[in-house]
Amino acid sequence: MRNKKTGHKIRRQHVIGDFITDFVCLSKKVIIEIDGKIHEFQKEKDNLRSIRLNNFGYAVIRFTNDEVLNAPSQVAQKIKDYLNNRQV
Repeated sequence: MRNKKTGHKIRRQHVIGDFITDFVCLSKKVIIEIDGKIHEFQKEKDNLRSIRLNNFGYAVIRFTNDEVLNAPSQVAQKIKDYLNNRQV
């Protein structure tokens, strides 16, 4: 997400409500979460967090650490496509 590979301004560790998001595109109201192994054991908590963030008007998309580390270009393309198609 560096160097605007997505074509959109993305902020890192931005506060929304009482949450600190990994990344957010404010203009498109999209939150991008990068989940480590711990998230395999807290899916219900993550789902509730996503619902609360949805209530603020944000869409939440998630990727695993493995996806980001092993296929960064594909992740960047998925984010770019999502942002380009998101209607706010």
